[in-house]
Amino acid sequence: MNDAMRIYRSGLGLALLVLTGLMVYWLQPILTPFLAGALLAYLGNPLASRLQRLGLNRTLSVSLVFLALAAVAVAVVLMLIPLVGSQLGMLRSQMPAMIEWAQTQALPAIEQALGVDASVIDLNVVRDALSSHWQSTSSIAAGIVQRITQSGFALAGALASLALVPVVAFYLLRDWDRVLAASLALIPARWRDTVAGLGRECDEVVGAFLRGQLLVMICLGIFYAAGLWLVGVQLGLLIGLLSGLAAVVPYLGFIVGIAAATLATLFQFNDWLIPLLLVWVVYGAGQVLESAVFTPLFVGDRIGLHPVIVIFAVLAGGQLFGFAGVLLALPIAAVVAVLLRHAHAFVTG
Repeated sequence: MNDAMRIYRSGLGLALLVLTGLMVYWLQPILTPFLAGALLAYLGNPLASRLQRLGLNRTLSVSLVFLALAAVAVAVVLMLIPLVGSQLGMLRSQMPAMIEWAQTQALPAIEQALGVDASVIDLNVVRDALSSHWQSTSSIAAGIVQRITQSGFALAGALASLALVPVVAFYLLRDWDRVLAASLALIPARWRDTVAGLGRECDEVVGAFLRGQLLVMICLGIFYAAGLWLVGVQLGLLIGLLSGLAAVVPYLGFIVGIAAATLATLFQFNDWLIPLLLVWVVYGAGQVLESAVFTPLFVGDRIGLHPVIVIFAVLAGGQLFGFAGVLLALPIAAVVAVLLRHAHAFVTG
């Protein structure tokens, strides 16, 4: 009887897990604002709890955190988007000249240095394709905007989804402890302590990655952008931000950034030796700061996610569930990693 009951409960748990996955898949068009709001609430909860421990009530603490997040978001939009837009415009205007430079100077230099024949590479085709793509981008964007504005339902849906994010974030942040307590109360009493312990460990891993790695990415993006700007690289802001975003995977931001910055420096400067050395110094210093300061300070050693797992989780989540899957990918991967470690310890111990 006990074996039959265990099999029944295991089957029921598996069925609930499969049903949850199917629900996420079916409801992904409307899940994004809820997931984005939950992510904001999760990121802001430690600060709200700290303010609450200082003597403020929960609603006031949440309001202050919410206002701070809103102010940061507005500042980023007002300051960063125009700068990035100007950098993209500069990249668009320089793209044909970059392709021409690569065809007439970079490839011959590679042929001479490596002794290979690169004449089969015709970058004119790439230049024509990029030019047509850049020219069509504005018309495509205009067409999308026109379609949205022509359809009242589509416009209302987009505005409603955008407005839902702060609403969901505020109420989840205010009731975060009650939501966790109610969720834990659903667990059978004999499993409650175990589940609570696993939850705390999962929270450490997920929080370290989401909060810590996000801070690492921001710090690296600012450092690389400022360093390249001081060197005089015209596309330094864009390359620096790209390096920061790619830092979600360890060493990927360094590799992508130094490659892009090297090409941009060689293209921009006639006497490129000193600027190139300075660019390499910037990325070398950024790598030292990441490994010696930013990662120990913000992340520590609590993540336990291999870079390959990070890449696979993001790509798999996006492929299966779209943007909602991207938001869920890393938290789920971190939780699965914790559960697998405990399962391995249970089996081998």
